[in-house]
Amino acid sequence: MYIIKKKVLFIGDFGIDDIVALLFAYYSEKIDIVGVVVDYGNISKENATRTATFIQEITEKTNIPIIGGAVQPLTGENPTYFPEIHGEYGMGPIYPKIKQEPPSEFENFHQISSVINKYEHELTIVNVGRLTSLATAIVLYPNLMSKVKELYIMGGAFLYPGNASPVAEANFYSDHYAANLVLTYAENIKIFPLNITNYAIIPEKQLNELYEFTKAKDDQVGQMLKPMIDYYSNWYKKRDPSISGGPMHDLLALWATVNNDAFQFIEKPVKIDTSNGDARGLSIGDFRPYKELAEFPKHSIAIRFDYDYFVSDVIRTFKNETNF
Repeated sequence: MYIIKKKVLFIGDFGIDDIVALLFAYYSEKIDIVGVVVDYGNISKENATRTATFIQEITEKTNIPIIGGAVQPLTGENPTYFPEIHGEYGMGPIYPKIKQEPPSEFENFHQISSVINKYEHELTIVNVGRLTSLATAIVLYPNLMSKVKELYIMGGAFLYPGNASPVAEANFYSDHYAANLVLTYAENIKIFPLNITNYAIIPEKQLNELYEFTKAKDDQVGQMLKPMIDYYSNWYKKRDPSISGGPMHDLLALWATVNNDAFQFIEKPVKIDTSNGDARGLSIGDFRPYKELAEFPKHSIAIRFDYDYFVSDVIRTFKNETNF
């Protein structure tokens, strides 16, 4: 049976959950990654570029363009990196040995236009890192961005605790100007906030079974998953002993592109607090049960998902024969 794959331009800051999401896409029969934008965020853009090159080499996906994204937020601040959560190169304990060193000056952001033009009106952009690059594309190429079919964004926390501050999620907090710009001017957005992504945890039992399966198949790529996720989960467990593992925030957002039926969405007016006080990066949604709501742009917010199906489908996908 012929499967029409979802064309995805992936924008990430290359933490562990970003990489697990990208590897999932390469294993999936339903997703076709047509471009990868590397950003600052969990690690530096320089390190992220090296990691993206490594992923490209080990999966033999050398035809997929790697596009250099932002090196710092629109706020003008110096970014903070999180090697204690993700490792120096976003792969936990794994060091990416590559055959071909990426260029020291990597500035080809304009290649986004080639990707969008090639797949116009069928392209999905999945942004699972800071929103700086996506905001820049909207400012620079407004007509071009109108050719994008839909946007899937991991970010925000609505009436829910944050992870970068008491009220704000890291992607929206780190560049709150960019987050608000995107949600003000872009359309056809689906938002995947901490409200649900915090529950996207792959149980340890299934992860161990997957590791043994990939080991038996001598699947070198698949065997990377457990040490990365263990590194990530150990940090989460130290911070919060009640949690069972590290949430796969970014994997859930990417998985949603081909599993919309597994989610419940609610459409509400949304904006992001752009102050620099205690409410910086706060996700504001008008959830009042009124006919007349705040005049913010409306977006679809994911509020529930089928957890059991998510876990089973992710494990099944990683156990399938790879398409690389």
